Amino acid sequence: METINIIVDSVNTVLWDYVLIIALLGIGIFMTIRLKFLQFTRLFPALKKMLGGLTSKGSVEEGKMTPFQALSTAVAAQVGTGNIVGVATAIAAGGPGAAFWMLVSAFFGMATIFSEGVLAQKYRETKDGELVGGPAYYIKNGLKSKGLSTFFAIACIGALGIVGIMVQSNSVAGSVSEAFGVPTIGVTIGLSVIVALILMGGMGRIASFAEKVVPLMAGAYILGCLIIILMNMGSFIPALKSIVVGAFSPTAIGGGALGITVQHIIRFGLARGLFSNEAGMGSTPHSHAVADTKHPAEQGFTAMIGVFISTFLICLSTVMVNLASSSYNPDISALDMTQKATIMTQYGFALGFGSFGGMFLSICLSFFSLTTIVGWYYFAESNVKMVFSYKARTLNLFKAVSITALVLGTMIEATFVWKLADMFMGIMAIPNIIALFLLSKEVRAILDDYDSCVLKGNIHWNYEYEGLEENKAKNKKSVLKKVLTTTALK
Repeated sequence: METINIIVDSVNTVLWDYVLIIALLGIGIFMTIRLKFLQFTRLFPALKKMLGGLTSKGSVEEGKMTPFQALSTAVAAQVGTGNIVGVATAIAAGGPGAAFWMLVSAFFGMATIFSEGVLAQKYRETKDGELVGGPAYYIKNGLKSKGLSTFFAIACIGALGIVGIMVQSNSVAGSVSEAFGVPTIGVTIGLSVIVALILMGGMGRIASFAEKVVPLMAGAYILGCLIIILMNMGSFIPALKSIVVGAFSPTAIGGGALGITVQHIIRFGLARGLFSNEAGMGSTPHSHAVADTKHPAEQGFTAMIGVFISTFLICLSTVMVNLASSSYNPDISALDMTQKATIMTQYGFALGFGSFGGMFLSICLSFFSLTTIVGWYYFAESNVKMVFSYKARTLNLFKAVSITALVLGTMIEATFVWKLADMFMGIMAIPNIIALFLLSKEVRAILDDYDSCVLKGNIHWNYEYEGLEENKAKNKKSVLKKVLTTTALK
């Protein structure tokens, strides 16, 4: 086990201290410039449109999602333990300044996730009557690289469908057991049954679950955080100051004594920022690909809202609760970082709400984790369909593998599970970032096409890859039929 730990630590050091710091920030900055800082011009109109459409009852054909369902499924995956446990771990390990770099990564991540959303829409396919899409599909159809698309798909299956689910179940088991005194085995059985029932319903049940639970879950958590922040308004400005100062001068807030450097802060801020909003990782495009929308750019704007909600609203709320309530503890040791960082946040809620605070956080964390498990399973399943087959037997086997991972996750040491998640998700991000860079010209062209459609008053898009594989299969059958007919006549 010690050898595995060393290997995982070494891979994470290379990935997060060097490769991904440059790659994630780089692609975000590159796309922000290429798309003319669309974060400033497109986000709030998209938010206004989304809020305006909440009251309308839209319906779509089977095998598709409404844009709001696609956003809810994406946010379901984005809003998980990373927004509570991950954020708390980031500021415990990197100081308050890590929060600043999380926000920076989220700002540039909006341009990245817009790119992911529009490419997923453009290159999506129809299989067995259902839409499927994501990085593996835009790598295959856009870059014409079957090898790289397969590499991404396999990495995604491992990162989200197995290791990612282990992270979420681990956090739920620890939190519920701590807050309510429920044995871990009881939490594991209950969580497994609920997840299995949702997954058995397929895309329709996942979408319906996400659009109902996510807004309620996120709203309740943000409201609870806001109440605690208001109760500690005197600490609000000093908390903000510690975030900004700590991002560039850790010594000024005591971080230097713990050996925290600016590179260390950026590493934790970016790693947890990616884990929370998933921009550039290649996960959320799977849900945005299946949205029933008139133009890819419209779903790209919607994708940006997911980053705004997960990082600027929920992650920042977690940070401010820890800093404003004075529960933040800079002396947590690396040995039990994850567990103590969770307790640190629970203490912040307990200071505000008493004994109910720990229970409230545990309930929020459970729902966050549940929605993330469901969302990540759905994303991983899209890649199983591509690499293996669309047969029900294959998909049922993968459901069993994911449920097994959920159970195993509750039995493994928390810090090690988080290290594994960092490694697998970092590996998964690399082929996606390569594809985004190489297809960036197309992203710009799609945005320009949308603006042109708006000026003409006719927003539309021709989805040329839908049904492509099915048409190929029909053509093969047609050719075979002709050959057999000709042979019979002879």
